[in-house]
Order: sequence, then C-alpha cells, then structure tokens
Amino acid sequence: MNNILSKTAIVAAMTLPAPTLAESYNATVVAGHPGVFRWVKMVDEAFVPGVEAALEGSEHSISFDGQYGGSIAKVGDELETIEAGLAEIGICQSLFDPAKLAVQNVTYYTPFVSDDPRLVSELMDELHDSDARMTDAYAQNGVVYLGGPVGIDDYLLMTTFPIETLADLEGQKIAAPGPAINWLEGTGAVGVSGNLTTYYNEMKAGVYDGVIVFASAALPGKLYEVAPYVTRAGLGAQFAGGLCANADWYNGLPQDAQTALHDGADDAREWYLSALEEAVELSFSVMAENGATITDASDEMRMEWANGMDNAAKNWAEGLDGQGIPGSEVLTLYMDAMRDAGATPLRDWDKE
Repeated sequence: MNNILSKTAIVAAMTLPAPTLAESYNATVVAGHPGVFRWVKMVDEAFVPGVEAALEGSEHSISFDGQYGGSIAKVGDELETIEAGLAEIGICQSLFDPAKLAVQNVTYYTPFVSDDPRLVSELMDELHDSDARMTDAYAQNGVVYLGGPVGIDDYLLMTTFPIETLADLEGQKIAAPGPAINWLEGTGAVGVSGNLTTYYNEMKAGVYDGVIVFASAALPGKLYEVAPYVTRAGLGAQFAGGLCANADWYNGLPQDAQTALHDGADDAREWYLSALEEAVELSFSVMAENGATITDASDEMRMEWANGMDNAAKNWAEGLDGQGIPGSEVLTLYMDAMRDAGATPLRDWDKE
C-alpha cells in the first residue's frame, strides 16, 4: 500500500507544472550625448523606474548600466553600437543617422507644419506602433524601436540683427543643423551647416550672423548673449529619435520583460515632454529677462517664407523611393496624420 501511494505521489509530482525560475537580465544603455541632456536624463529619471515598476511582482528583473557621453557610442553611432551587441539599449538618433533611419527624418523635411512638440512626438510614436513602414528601418539594422520619442521644440531664428521682414535675411549667414539648412531656401540668406556645440563661439567671432535653433537649447547655450534677436517663425517642432534595443537580446526576453520595456518607454515619453514644455516656457522668460528681444514673425512673413522654399520634402521622398524606401508613402502618411490631428500646414508638401 505504501509503495502504491509513493508511486502515485511521484506521478502526481511529475505532472505538476515546473516552478518558474526568477531570472535577471542585464542591459547597457548608451547615448552619445552626456547625461545633462534631457533625452539622456529621461533614461534614468523615467525609463528605468518605469521598467522596474512594470516588472514588480513578476519573476523577472532587468538591471541597467547607463553609459553616456560617448563612453561607448558617439553621437550618431548609437544604432550601430546596439546592432553590434556592444550595448542592449540606446537612444537611436535619426537626425544624426539619416542614412539608416531615413524615413524617421520626415519632420525635418516638412517645416511649417506644427510648432507643438507634444503633437509631433506623440503622433510619430503612434505611427511607429501602427505602421510597419516606420519600423522597417530598425528591423533592417537589427534593432527594435521601444518608444520614448525625442521631440524637439519649435525651431526659431536667433540673430545678431533685428528681423521685421524676410528681406532682412538677404545676404546674412545663417547656420542650421542637418536637413534644416533647406529651410533657408528662398530667403536670400546664406545657409551654413552648424550645430549647438559651435553656435556660441562662431557667432561671437562673426563667422555667421544667426542660427536656426530651438529655445530649450538656446537658453543653456546662452545664445541670447551673442544673438539677442529671437524671431519665432513657427518653423516647426521635430522628431529626432527614440529608444531602441538590440533585436536578438529583445527577442530572447520573456513577454513580460518586453512589455515592461515598452511601458518604461511610455513613461519616458511623458516625463520628457512634460519637462520639455516647462523648459520652453522658462527659456523664453529667462532670455527676455537677460535682454533678448523676442518677436513673432507676421503671418505674411511666414507665408512668404514657406512659399519661397523649394519642396525639399518631395525631392527627399522621391530620392528614397529610388532606393526602394517608401519615402513618398511616409511623407503622405505623416502629413495626413498631422492634418487629421488638427495641424494646419502652411504648405501641403505631399500634395504638390
């Protein structure tokens, strides 16, 4: 009888589900910019706590090691670093990696669409979630888009001279980043490629007479000291990148850990956008207090500026089409989504 009971107990034990073993995963997070930048700060301030909260009570955990400021990946090299498996997660910056994340730069080719960074960021995040054409580039480069969009507040002009009409830009040397240099087409200004790290010293030295920049970067850069005339022209808020993960590492995670990464990225998005909105308001206030003259371009000037541009968006999109990348489709997708969301573009770049 005892033998029968023992055998029965053994069989019963063998048919019970095996206990789930708690597992911990490690993730190195890279960013080319140092931790003082808002899009890097969001990792430790919101993304990591969000992931940890989502995994609380589960059988899994993820430990994070932030490596910022180019310690592993320089600005624009984050995607390649993650693809190679030298890091598990990072901020893939499409603005600085246009060859691999081409369609992600659609906002930079469509100025005068919306000056609202929350609208642009949340819409681009949604398009990444809902349309494979927005995530194909990540898949082709061995990474997965997690979220946490890096939105840039409305670009504006900061100059050493006052601007009342578009004619005031004639012959002036204006620096702009990346594709934004296209925005100077038709203004009479001389476009110069530049970036935040050199703006202050080069304007001080007279290398150029103004810059296209955004307020939340202009304040910490103290650009108002060398370019005290701030002209808000509604050039547009932008999408510059987001959090991504190594695809092999991500696919090897259990479902709850994958979900937690996206939940953490959602927390990072809200933290970042709220912090950005506060920073923009503070930036204009402090710049004005320090002697900056802040003006809004007239509707006539803005319309003249927009209408005087070449349609760089169409040229960009058709160039991608020729490479087998759905540039024109993504241009239409983005413009339709922005119009549906309530934006009123000064030009319908996709319909011309």
